[in-house]
Amino acid sequence: MPSTDHLATLEHLDEATRTQIEAAAFRRLVGHLQWRKDAQNIDLMGLSGFCRNCISKWLRAGAGEAGVELTDADARHAIYGMPYGEWKAQHQAKASEEQKERYARTRSLHAKHDL
Repeated sequence: MPSTDHLATLEHLDEATRTQIEAAAFRRLVGHLQWRKDAQNIDLMGLSGFCRNCISKWLRAGAGEAGVELTDADARHAIYGMPYGEWKAQHQAKASEEQKERYARTRSLHAKHDL
């Protein structure tokens, strides 16, 4: 996983303030992805190498590091804003051949998960 040490402009802050700022950015990212239901996970993976599922896995990993048990279903609900199956049924479109090809081409750049 890439390092976050490059956030040099935040290095001068105490850990609590930095965490508060980073958490606010995270909440805005999640809120934006909940709003942009039209942004398909397969497109996010092809363009950025991560998607909502990746974020839910990172959230779950972070919870584990903090000693908090978080199920996969609960983590996905936190990211999707609803149960994952419900989101898929309402918003996930069938992937086109172009989307599948881009996904396959960029696979080596996709996020890795420890879960």
